[in-house]
Amino acid sequence: MTVEIRHLRPGDEAVLTRIAEEVFDHPIDAETLARYLASPGHFLVVAIDDGLVVGQVAAIVHRHPDGRPTELYVDEVAVTPSHQRRGIARRMLDAALALGRGQGCREMWVGTEPDNVAARALYKSLEADDETFVMYVRKPA
Repeated sequence: MTVEIRHLRPGDEAVLTRIAEEVFDHPIDAETLARYLASPGHFLVVAIDDGLVVGQVAAIVHRHPDGRPTELYVDEVAVTPSHQRRGIARRMLDAALALGRGQGCREMWVGTEPDNVAARALYKSLEADDETFVMYVRKPA
């Protein structure tokens, strides 16, 4: 069976009723999902194998107020372990990048942990440059 790559849109929420392990970090909330899909510039691309969601890429178009190029920020890339190393993540990323280009994105950025060898190899295969940066996280008080 062929794995389908699909860009979810408003009204597609039912696609996420069957999700393989490790595709999302938390259970899907129907209201949050509906808001995400309805938000302009927010993309959710999924991989579906026989009705089961086995992967996802979440991305957001980032427009700068100062005229810098519009970017596609890739927030999440995940494929369930049983389906890894089959090119599914690359196919989902290619679909997300095409959606971003359609919104005027001229570059893409994504972060990963330094020891995530598989992710780093995937991003290198996209001819992405490896840049060093520091990230800070602060939770609201």
